[in-house]
Amino acid sequence: MSAREVDVIVIGAGAVGENVADRTVQSDLETVIVEEELVGGECSYWACMPSKALLRAGAAVRAARAVGGAAEAVTGEIDPRAVFRRRDEITHHRDDASQVGWLETAGIPLVRGHAELAGPKRVVVTASDGTMTELVARHAVAVCTGSVAVLPEVPGLAEIEPWTSREATSASEVPSSLAVLGGGVVGCELALAYASLGSEVTLIARHGLLGGQEPFAVELVEKGLAEAGIRVLTDTDVASARREGADAMLTLGTGEELRAARVLVATGRVGRTHDIGLETVGLTAGRRIEVDDTLRVPGTDWLYAVGDVNGRALLTHQGKYQARAAGDAIAARAAGRPVDDAPWGAHVATADHRVVPQVTFTDPEVASVGLTLAAAEKAGLRVRALDYDLSWVAGASVYSDHYRGQARAVVDLDREVLVGATFAGPDVGELLQSATIAIVGEVPLSRLWHAVPAYPTVSEVWLRWLESFGRPGTGA
Repeated sequence: MSAREVDVIVIGAGAVGENVADRTVQSDLETVIVEEELVGGECSYWACMPSKALLRAGAAVRAARAVGGAAEAVTGEIDPRAVFRRRDEITHHRDDASQVGWLETAGIPLVRGHAELAGPKRVVVTASDGTMTELVARHAVAVCTGSVAVLPEVPGLAEIEPWTSREATSASEVPSSLAVLGGGVVGCELALAYASLGSEVTLIARHGLLGGQEPFAVELVEKGLAEAGIRVLTDTDVASARREGADAMLTLGTGEELRAARVLVATGRVGRTHDIGLETVGLTAGRRIEVDDTLRVPGTDWLYAVGDVNGRALLTHQGKYQARAAGDAIAARAAGRPVDDAPWGAHVATADHRVVPQVTFTDPEVASVGLTLAAAEKAGLRVRALDYDLSWVAGASVYSDHYRGQARAVVDLDREVLVGATFAGPDVGELLQSATIAIVGEVPLSRLWHAVPAYPTVSEVWLRWLESFGRPGTGA
């Protein structure tokens, strides 16, 4: 087995790995990317894109039915087969030819196979036919292997062969009944998707829904799920599972038995670090990889862990953000420059601490960034919440006959800047970037008065927040 030497080795050709490689190649570093499944990764084929495709038809129908005139035009039901066809088109029928073509255009060689670290700066790739290739990095190895779903330790659960998000987003049949375990983003979104496609859905959450979100947003989502016909059981455990005929039978902690044609486990994900040779470089397999703010593993001068594997923020956009930072840091160090001289400067990858934007595509949508009121208070900040009912904004009355939504801004009173914002309502994800910019830019409220929102749009909530706060300097 001969060794091939390159400047940078990227393990994993999902969105994160692609962005690391693109950044280093643009800095004239010879970079190889390794992938054992599909180029484009989890988000493109089994997560973000297919799940939103499954949700969109239901969201569009509900939006139309909420507007007089349009409601009368909606006379049929959602066609699951058409939804699945559209999902398959969006995921390119799980064919990565276009993504491979992009790598070729970008000048990034692809090595197919399973990669394992084999010591400092060394990676062994085993192809599907057993052929092995050894790669040696002159400068850096970036681990971008993403995350995998985990099954809770429930007796009998593994034996009933439950779905994870992968099976749920790639299925081509709608189960007559579906039990969803987990009240996080994945559980809530896929429960809603399958309810809209015709499944009888029960969502079982060990604790509440959407942990870490503002309580008003959780309340609105729970109400929306119930209105979609989903039975929501919070503070409920699954004690055991078994197969009974063609169905699964779940025994709940309350003693109730629940029958379902399918069970979907959406109780969490962990970084995929169990099978990539971490032990050969002194790290523990199966654990998330600790990194500094340049995404480099402390104690090494060559190993980087980017995206879900470091456990900072398991979101595609945050992983891509980290990837750009890591690529620039690798390039700066390879050129013998301090990272402060890289395009991102000294503020490399700091937005994955307190300013993480996220949209949950439920009904209503929840869009949040920065700190909740509770998190800000726990952090010791002197804050004030500005709450506003979105249905009172003029744009809401145009948008829908029965608009339902709420928004909260969290203001740091000592600096008079926003440190958090949460919106819950139809399509509020499109409001999120303005809040992200205000928080990241630490824009004073006194300046936000001059950012005039257009009328009549829901974004007028910004003006209502400012009015609620009062004249800058007196809002405390």
